[in-house]
Amino acid sequence: MTLTPAAVDTAALSFVDLGLPEELTAVLAAQGIDQPFPVQALCIPPALDGRDVCGQAKTGSGKTLAFGLPLLVRVPRGQPRRPGGLVLAPTRELALQVRGVLEPLAAALGRKVVAVYGGAPMERQIAALRSGVDVVVATPGRLIDLGERGDVDVSGVSIVVLDEADRMADMGFMPQVEWVLRRLPAARQTLLFSATLDGDVDHLRTHYLSNPVSLTVESDQETVEEMEHRFIGVHQLDKVKVLEAISRGSQRTLVFVRTKRGADRLVLQLGREGVKAAAIHGDLRQSQRERALKNFADGRLRVLVATDVAARGIHVDGIDVVVHYDPPEDYKSYLHRSGRTARAGEAGLVVTLVLWDQRFEVEMLLRRLGMAARVVEMLSNDPRLLDLHAWRDDPPAPPVDAEPAVAAVSPAVAAAQAVLARKAAERAMGGRRRGRR
Repeated sequence: MTLTPAAVDTAALSFVDLGLPEELTAVLAAQGIDQPFPVQALCIPPALDGRDVCGQAKTGSGKTLAFGLPLLVRVPRGQPRRPGGLVLAPTRELALQVRGVLEPLAAALGRKVVAVYGGAPMERQIAALRSGVDVVVATPGRLIDLGERGDVDVSGVSIVVLDEADRMADMGFMPQVEWVLRRLPAARQTLLFSATLDGDVDHLRTHYLSNPVSLTVESDQETVEEMEHRFIGVHQLDKVKVLEAISRGSQRTLVFVRTKRGADRLVLQLGREGVKAAAIHGDLRQSQRERALKNFADGRLRVLVATDVAARGIHVDGIDVVVHYDPPEDYKSYLHRSGRTARAGEAGLVVTLVLWDQRFEVEMLLRRLGMAARVVEMLSNDPRLLDLHAWRDDPPAPPVDAEPAVAAVSPAVAAAQAVLARKAAERAMGGRRRGRR
């Protein structure tokens, strides 16, 4: 059976209508959450009934509550080192995000949630497991490490959630995921959520779910219709200044680069432009990553620079702009990165900076996404950078004054042109000297 939002009048439902206990609905109401999103309205009833669920839902659709609420209702009491429920997540950031959502709800039911993940001291996580835990939220590698040490036993898990299964497949975690699933009781409930349901994810669905209810909260092809998209042609030497101008018009700007070294370098460059920024990538200690995310979420940090590995792990509300400082390698990466904005029905803006030698790959990306946007050249002193929402598919020409500032070359570009002119003059002088000989 396949369910879609059109098959259920989700707008007329409340969390009480879905069969949730008053303890949970009261916590949701205190958080200002009164009406379920479509993925929640579709998933919660069959999950509460004990059915396996296979959900195709994109990041930001509200799926954490979709699986978290029935998980907390149905999970049996855990014992020291022996949880009753398990959530597998691809990244430590996502594991922490899920724990953060579930903890206040679990407390209302007298349940305990613990997150275990790599990059953090294992001893503290072991101590939490020994004290008794009902639900473990884990990355696959750390869970296996703890299991092989005898510090966690998954044989008592009666309900397991595979969150963002496609991302776990993309990151090469399928062997670890199957290692865990083979050690769970055969008589269990499995909830699987993924943006796509092909390849390795379909293998999981076929082999590890039993007669699942399939639900879809998006079209077969991922879309980014909730977002506005801008593609800006920039000069390499003016690129940082363009980013600085974009960030000035935004409260929270999330910037994606391709490499860890590039992330650290960009943070330093932005600092020289007076922009306080931090990086988040795999080489940083977990405490550094958590501090950067918290400062960004709390508004103390206006710009966060991340590598692709963090694209699925950053769940911060109110991100105004996502900037692809380095264009993504494929359309899936574009969607994953861009999904950090326009979450849960909110508006969002996505900007891609394009160098001259990246035009072809960006045009291919646009065709794959089915988008009609075009690349528009801008300098860092272009006033349109401060209000990109006002620039639509047919952008107006920038205003021209008697002494046009917009037409002026930015300092970085001017410096580059001066260097090129000097080298050309030196070559010409050399040629004339050789001619005199």
